[in-house]
Amino acid sequence: MNRYILYFFSLIFIITSTFGNYIYTTPIASADQQLANTQAERAILQAEYDKLQVEMAALEKQKQNQKGESASIDRDISILKTKIKKSQLDIQAKNLLIKKLGGEILDKNKKINTLNTRIDDIKESLSQLIRKDREMDDKSILSIILAQNTISEVYGDINTFSSLKKSINDAVVEITGVKTMTEEEKQQLELKKNQETDTKVQLENAKKQVELSEQDKQQLLSISKNKEIEYQKLLDAKAKRRAEILSMLFDLRDASAIPFSKALEYAKVAQTKTGIRPAFLLAILTQESNLGTDQGSCYVTNMDTGAGASSKSGKLFSNVMKPTRDVKPFFDITTSVGRDPYKTLVSCPIGGSGWGGAMGPAQFIPSTWVLLKSRIASLLGIQTPDPWYAKDAFMASAIYLTDLGAQGSSYTSERNAACKYYLEENVTPEAQIIAFTGIVL
Repeated sequence: MNRYILYFFSLIFIITSTFGNYIYTTPIASADQQLANTQAERAILQAEYDKLQVEMAALEKQKQNQKGESASIDRDISILKTKIKKSQLDIQAKNLLIKKLGGEILDKNKKINTLNTRIDDIKESLSQLIRKDREMDDKSILSIILAQNTISEVYGDINTFSSLKKSINDAVVEITGVKTMTEEEKQQLELKKNQETDTKVQLENAKKQVELSEQDKQQLLSISKNKEIEYQKLLDAKAKRRAEILSMLFDLRDASAIPFSKALEYAKVAQTKTGIRPAFLLAILTQESNLGTDQGSCYVTNMDTGAGASSKSGKLFSNVMKPTRDVKPFFDITTSVGRDPYKTLVSCPIGGSGWGGAMGPAQFIPSTWVLLKSRIASLLGIQTPDPWYAKDAFMASAIYLTDLGAQGSSYTSERNAACKYYLEENVTPEAQIIAFTGIVL
């Protein structure tokens, strides 16, 4: 078995060595011109995209500031509403107190009226006594004595009459005192009622002022919310344009065969960062996707199971992408670079077992790309590596080959790294060799 592997990779290295000498001398003027035009268009779109990113960040900051202002106004409104509610409760309490004082004043009036009636009755009795007293004054003692049976009776009537006069007079004095005190209490109650009424009016006026302040704040809040909406409209418009630019940028990226001159340029960039030979890297990527010509023909249609279908025949596959390992990374990768995960081609599964799901020119499975993306970004000085962008894919392959021991350009290190590179999970080395060469070991 090892003999056939050595035959296969010896053939690859003979081709790459010859091919490597050839690639430095082949004329490619027309392809370079086309690529230059594409790159110029990409540069214009990229500049607009970068400008939009800056503008959107500024708008988002303004919108957040406006939201903060709205929140502050909203808090002020809540405070004012609390004050209004408290004022309403205070006014209700004053109304109850004023009503209670009114009832007490009414009771005092009734008591005063009763006392007045009693005083009037007593005064009438007293008047009768006074008249009687005058009558007695007008009579002589003799006539009074003659009118009675005995002297003692005469003196008894006189004493009784005097005592009655005194009692009536005392009652008048007492009732007058009670009446005076009641009138004073009534006056105090009326004074307190007036004070409470004045306080109630002040509370009502203060409540009206707070209500006016709340109305003003509501208007300010409405204006602030409208500004937020305007900021959001601007953001939406710019986001729409950004999406359009991303779509155009992706249309201009190396989604089909990578022009050879550009492939060589990317391979040389990878060499400066990783030390991987350009010819070796080009051979690997030629084997993987024929330099981007074949990047897969299946779509993932179910992000839960990893099932999908062929874009060419419509044939359904249950194993386009391994759900427990690659589906979520694939979804995250595509959305992070502005692609629709349901409309992005990946490799179909080979045969009845194993999984497809390899992405872009380098044909990395999503979970492997996730492991490499931070290093790709660091070496290329970018933020978000894209598996479908040739330059990023070349760098990813070079990094992976370095990890597999291909540095140093020796035959055995490159052969061993290539063997490891082509092995996918659940696929044996023998199956990989058969798939690539047709040789049954």
